[in-house]
Amino acid sequence: MFKIALATLALAIATPAAAEQPRLPAGFESRMIATPGAALFVQVGGTGDPVVLLHGYVESGDMWGPLASALAKHHTVIVPDLRGLGRSSRPADGYDHKTQAQDIRAVVETLGFDRAAVVGHDLGGVVAYAYAAQYPAKVTRLVFMEAPVPGVGPWKEVAAMPALWHWYFGGPDAERLVQGRERIYFDHFWKFAADPSKIDEETRDHYAAQYAAPGDKRAGKK
Repeated sequence: MFKIALATLALAIATPAAAEQPRLPAGFESRMIATPGAALFVQVGGTGDPVVLLHGYVESGDMWGPLASALAKHHTVIVPDLRGLGRSSRPADGYDHKTQAQDIRAVVETLGFDRAAVVGHDLGGVVAYAYAAQYPAKVTRLVFMEAPVPGVGPWKEVAAMPALWHWYFGGPDAERLVQGRERIYFDHFWKFAADPSKIDEETRDHYAAQYAAPGDKRAGKK
């Protein structure tokens, strides 16, 4: 049985302190990996027991740079962009968390691993939880950060909070409204950071550009 570690970490942990674009350390290799119904952009580096890092919404795997650098000293670090986000493909469907977890399982197996530690932040945390629920024997550790679990109390109270209106904002109409204004829309999300000033202009522009392709609003719903 896997072990669960609950954590509430400041977004600054996964955000560069200096004004530069987020990125993973030198030496990480990138590739596209086919999953049932999608193709995920995956960055891999280091050696040893595998750790999968799953990013949150309005970010990509690039957010894990500092943590990936530390982990790669002792682990194989696997960093996918989730379906429909970052540089991964944007299929028309498959954005339920069960299917997204199956994407991650396909990535782990394609890279030649069976069991892995799984770390998730925000939307990535929900996908990590779904992964552990489907494949409990395949998870050595589960780290779940900064997200409620859909259907698990107090889910109804959390989902009804007016500040979380964006959970239900998706689909073609949302894409049309936000197209060309991704940076304005994403600035709303970064207000929730422990210290929004830590998310510099270059970081914000970096993620807004990654999400500018049509289809990115399909993946952000809870």
